[in-house]
Amino acid sequence: MQTGQVVSIHISPAAHSPMVSVEEVRAVPGKGLEGDRYHEGMGTWSDHPGGGREITLIEIEAIEALGRDYGIALDPGDARRNVVTRGVALNHLIGKDLRIGEVVVRAIRLCDPCRHLEKLSRPRVRAGLVHRGGLRTEIVTGGMLRAGDPIEILG
Repeated sequence: MQTGQVVSIHISPAAHSPMVSVEEVRAVPGKGLEGDRYHEGMGTWSDHPGGGREITLIEIEAIEALGRDYGIALDPGDARRNVVTRGVALNHLIGKDLRIGEVVVRAIRLCDPCRHLEKLSRPRVRAGLVHRGGLRTEIVTGGMLRAGDPIEILG
């Protein structure tokens, strides 16, 4: 049962580097997305405790609401999340597994917006994405992740 879809995929080679949109990327359990800062242990929060930094997700609906409700236009990659989704409510998935194309991830915790995100993107983004900042996941089954992949909640 498809519940959503991958709109776009974004990676960044280093903590403060711009996000780069890619059509596909390999997801590696215990590491993250090949070419991304967290895969290489070079993300801003790599040295901080807490899991769920392997793949981050955000709803395109949240980005669209940011523009509509706050007048802040944000390109999907500027949200600094790896996967932009459509048609799946991410906040309700903590503890659940999701199949994204051939990759299975486990939802670990919410990805609340922080000052660092605001510093790298736009003023007021943090306030506009409160409770809509996305989801942090860990990779259960690796493989290729592609733009357009279906997203299915497994339970």
